Amino acid sequence: VQLQASGGGLVQAGGSLRLSCAASGSIFSLNVMGWYRQAPGKQRDLVAAITRGGSTNYADSVKGRFTISRDNAKNTVYLQMNSLKPEDTAVYYCAATTYTRDSYWGQGTLVTVSS
Repeated sequence: VQLQASGGGLVQAGGSLRLSCAASGSIFSLNVMGWYRQAPGKQRDLVAAITRGGSTNYADSVKGRFTISRDNAKNTVYLQMNSLKPEDTAVYYCAATTYTRDSYWGQGTLVTVSS
């Protein structure tokens, strides 16, 4: 499984960005897809995840501001980020887990929120 993330950039506080992550390869085996982020000097944390059936999970810090969605036909997961804050600045990583619990990571995409 290969994951290709895109959509990061520089945005002012209060603005919005949309991240995309396209999966290729053994995509039939994918169950959960999601986004993690890692700020400088901090650990990588879960931001949001979505199952193939559409069940979602969010970090408390992004609830109400971020929305994860998934297009199974396009093998793509999205992260709509609204009301961005400077503390959302991080490298965002796409991740996927198969039904056999193998995990894959995409390359990171940098999101910078200026105050």
